[in-house]
Amino acid sequence: MDKRLERILPRVQKPARYVGGEYNQIMKDKARVELRVAFCFPDTYEIGMSNLGMSILYHTMNSLEYVWCERAFAPWGDMYEEMKKAGLPLYALESGDSLDRFDALAFSIGYEMAYTTVLDMLDMAGLPLRSADRPELLPLVFAGGTAAVNPEPMAPFMDLFVVGEGEEMDNELLALLRQAKKEGWSKPTFLREAAKIQGVYVPSLYEVCYGPDGRIASVTPQEGAPERVTKRIVEDLDAAPFPTAPIVPSTEVVHDRVSLELFRGCVRGCRFCQAGHVYRPIRSKKPETLIRQGIESLRNTGCEEITLLSLSTSDYRPLNELCDGLLAYCEERSIGLALPSLRADNFSMELMEKLQKVRKSGLTFAVEGGSQRLRDAINKNVTEEDLLNTCRIAFQGGWNNVKLYYMLGLPTETDEDILGIAEMANRVLHCWRQYAANKNRGVKITISTSCFVPKPHSPFQWEPQVPMEEYLRRVNLLRSAITARNVTYNWHDAETSFVEAVLSRGDRRVAEVIEEVWRQGGRLDAWSDYFSFSRWMEAFKSRGVDPAFYANREIPTDAILPWDLIDVGVRKAHLLKEREQCYASRLSPDCRRQCAGCGAAKLLKGGRCDG
Repeated sequence: MDKRLERILPRVQKPARYVGGEYNQIMKDKARVELRVAFCFPDTYEIGMSNLGMSILYHTMNSLEYVWCERAFAPWGDMYEEMKKAGLPLYALESGDSLDRFDALAFSIGYEMAYTTVLDMLDMAGLPLRSADRPELLPLVFAGGTAAVNPEPMAPFMDLFVVGEGEEMDNELLALLRQAKKEGWSKPTFLREAAKIQGVYVPSLYEVCYGPDGRIASVTPQEGAPERVTKRIVEDLDAAPFPTAPIVPSTEVVHDRVSLELFRGCVRGCRFCQAGHVYRPIRSKKPETLIRQGIESLRNTGCEEITLLSLSTSDYRPLNELCDGLLAYCEERSIGLALPSLRADNFSMELMEKLQKVRKSGLTFAVEGGSQRLRDAINKNVTEEDLLNTCRIAFQGGWNNVKLYYMLGLPTETDEDILGIAEMANRVLHCWRQYAANKNRGVKITISTSCFVPKPHSPFQWEPQVPMEEYLRRVNLLRSAITARNVTYNWHDAETSFVEAVLSRGDRRVAEVIEEVWRQGGRLDAWSDYFSFSRWMEAFKSRGVDPAFYANREIPTDAILPWDLIDVGVRKAHLLKEREQCYASRLSPDCRRQCAGCGAAKLLKGGRCDG
């Protein structure tokens, strides 16, 4: 361990974040590997170590004998200041080596508010921020994750992006980098070859021109670069790599448990939901695969809880069979089984009984809209009857804690829809009074609202975000309508949502703002402790960028969108049709009842998804 680090650690919170040495971490001999990769997560250790995607790709890249992939996280403020004072660069946990010694830095970006932290980690590694200022092949700096479906705001900083699922793509890219390093390729030569790999987007190979109205006028690929970059998927999830001996964190993390991914994609098609569209086509794992992976993971970690993950877990067809198989192992060992993403329209008594066999946790349902008309408009196929029936089942089974999530500012929303949220809370409370098996404990109903953020590759990608003042008016309207003392109301702040909307729909010009915010001290902007709205607004002003142009403008449907050069599989014509359905308040059938012909199945060899 670096002597400077030894002196620092006694002075910071949670020093175990910064020392590595965890059970199941992967160690290799530096002299025997050809490529060293720093897998960088632009948030704290507790967040990154709870991320299943990072765990999967860490093990996938390390499966290559010539690669050693290590982890790096953003330090919290106290550690950040101490490292700056001591002149200690950002380092990887496994070896303790500074990141500038690595052949590649791979960033996983799942949230736009992490952009400033990416720049901060590059700076702490001693590397120039912009790709153009890193002329040598090594270290290669690239990024993937959900935010990569609109890579443009971070395009000047990255050598390339990996779009889609990385289990196969990352290793193909590393094999090419290995060849380039051996043969002494220049960086431009490597980037041109990398652009031939499906799912790899190289920003420097595209010229973007803007018209006098500020809109994108054209995007021109250089010779050899594809006109559109098609995302990569893993077709057979049963055969895909999955770590059953994941790293066991040395300190408490956000999700200290084994996580199992049941399927990718979503059958529902909620119109506001980016994930439900960009993760298509739908592919499921077999229950026997999941039972084996779950039990092996529990044995290899000692975790006391296992959680079943997907965008809509209760839509997994053999869910009861899977729960039975896991509970046969978990019940006698007092290991909890959790299903965090349930739907109110398919929660059953049978499922409830399985969930409470070991321990009960709170139940959370995303209702999203306060009236049936609005829920139809956003294609959230949940009725008030569904929700109240689910609450009745839960209250009869002994649950006394229910959380309901909604969005404010959705397209077509009215004040009547907002007041409907308070009315529904009262009906849920009445349901508890009627059916609760245990009234002595009381009931806690939590209503949470967030501000709608228009996201790329969703049917609402053209919609404006309501102005902050209007969002706060709607918050106050709902807050004044909630009067029952058993009902708690929490809401997301307007300022972060506004900046998120700008970054979500931004183009390359927004990169200037991101860099300016960082230069003025911005980092860890996903945390309210560090987010400064005034700093962002000052940066927009100083860089001559109008944030309302990106956040609050309805985008014409014939406009060239910054993310149009990324093909996630879902056709724009399908998104436009779903947008029209919204304004008619019409539901679209879910994928299992009727294929919507969204286009994502073209990514599968058989041309048919698991919906």
